[in-house]
Amino acid sequence: MRVLLVGRGDVSVVHVAAIRALGASLVGTCDSASDYRAMLSSLRPDVVHICTPHDTHVPIALEALAHGAHVLLEKPVAHTIDEASRLIDALAGFPDLQVGVCLQNRYNATSQAAATFLQDQKPAGVRGGSATVFWHRDAAYYAKRPWRGRVQRSGGGVLINQAIHTIDLMQWLLGDVSQVSGWAGRIADLPGTDVEDTANLLLEHAGGARSVVFATVTNAVDSPVTIEIVTSSATLHLRGDLTITHADGRIEVVTESRSNSEGRDYWGASHQLLIADFYRAIEAGEPFWITPAEALKSQMIIDETYRKGS
Repeated sequence: MRVLLVGRGDVSVVHVAAIRALGASLVGTCDSASDYRAMLSSLRPDVVHICTPHDTHVPIALEALAHGAHVLLEKPVAHTIDEASRLIDALAGFPDLQVGVCLQNRYNATSQAAATFLQDQKPAGVRGGSATVFWHRDAAYYAKRPWRGRVQRSGGGVLINQAIHTIDLMQWLLGDVSQVSGWAGRIADLPGTDVEDTANLLLEHAGGARSVVFATVTNAVDSPVTIEIVTSSATLHLRGDLTITHADGRIEVVTESRSNSEGRDYWGASHQLLIADFYRAIEAGEPFWITPAEALKSQMIIDETYRKGS
C-alpha cells in the first residue's frame, strides 16, 4: 500500500504512526500549501490521507480520486454541507475507489461493546441518553492554527471541531436523528475567532429515544467525555471505561484501550484500528462502512443546530 499524506498538522502524527505500524509505504508528505497535485502525478499513491484544514478536504479528495487513489479524510467531510454533498455526488464517477472518514471513536472497545449491547435491546427499550464534552481551548490554540477560529474555513467551533465525535456516537448508538433543537454561541469571546465555544443539543431519535448533548471548550481542563444511555434493562455509563449497570444489580466493566505516545490523549487509541480496517476493505474489495454519506449524518445534526440555534 503506497500512501501519500497531505497535511502536516497536529493529527498527522497519528496517521504517520499507523501507516508505519501497518507496514504501508509512506511515499510522500506535504502540507496544504504544497503542490500535492505534482505528488499525485509523480508518486501515484494507492491511498491519500487528508489531514488539512476543513475547507480544503473536498478539493484535495477530488484531485486524489481523479488520479486513481483511494482517500481517507480526517473529520469532518467538509466545512459546509454543500461542499460535503459535492464530494458525495462525485463519488458515482469513481465506482472502484473508496473514500473513508476518520470517526475513529466508533472503533473504541467501549463504543463497540455499547453498540453490541444496544443491538440486543428492542427500540422501545432504549429510553434515551446524554453526553458531555467539557474541554479547554484558549487563544493560543486558535493563534497556532488561525483557520480553526474562523467559520469561513473551519465551518464552526466546538461542535464541528471537537464534539463531532461524541455527536456521531450518539446518533450511531441511539439511532438516526429525526429532529434537532439546540443553541450554539460564544461565551468566552476569544480574540481572533468567530466560532462558537459552547453548545447544547436536544436530539429526537427515529426509534423514539431522546438524547441531550452539552459541549464547551471554556472548561478549565480537558475533562473526559461522558456518555450515559438508559434502557429498560440497564444503564450504560461511559467515562474512559464503560460501566453497564443492569437492573438486577449486575455490573459489567469494559476497559478502554489507552492511547500511545503519538498524538493527544483525547484523540483516543483507535485511529490505527480504523486505518487498518480501511486498508483491509480496499484490499478485499469490500465497501468501507464510514463513508462520507455516513459521516454526514453527524455533520447535518451540527448544521441544523447552527441554523436553528445560533
